[in-house]
Amino acid sequence: MPVAVAANPEPEPDFPALMRHVIPLKPDGRVQHPLPRPKPRPLRQPKPSQGESEHNSLFAQMLGWFEPAELEHQHRRPGMPNGTLRKLRGGHWPVCAELDLHGLDRFEAHERLALFLHHARQLGQCVRIIHGKGLSSRGEPVLPKMVRAWLSHHPDVLAFCETASHQGGSGAVLALLKRPS
Repeated sequence: MPVAVAANPEPEPDFPALMRHVIPLKPDGRVQHPLPRPKPRPLRQPKPSQGESEHNSLFAQMLGWFEPAELEHQHRRPGMPNGTLRKLRGGHWPVCAELDLHGLDRFEAHERLALFLHHARQLGQCVRIIHGKGLSSRGEPVLPKMVRAWLSHHPDVLAFCETASHQGGSGAVLALLKRPS
């Protein structure tokens, strides 16, 4: 059944015309305090969807393939003199630069570490890398193992060792770099 349409539809009134009888409220003198700022980290992480959770679990399994089994406390490249680690621990080379990796995930940490080592070679031979002990990480600490594995395979790193307890202990390493060519 067809619907009849009026030849001249009535124009719709505009907003000011509709609100012409409204009287604004008088100010009551109350102060509106700002809302508190949100916490920097959410208390609960959003649950991933089914596809994301499968991807994340597969990814977590694969990451174990590349992580070292145990934490290396020191490393000396083959061909380096035996006294290198003793000199490094003893402060023979002054620390020329420092990098703090607290709060970064493994991908951000790897990117920053590679860039840092590239630039630090121009400054001197000894650098301090603070990766933390992993006490606030969920599950097993990741960065201590990963940073030490990356350093042991980096072409510019000749040796590394844990720092003394007053410099961070197992939460940081001193690394000896090649001299710039």
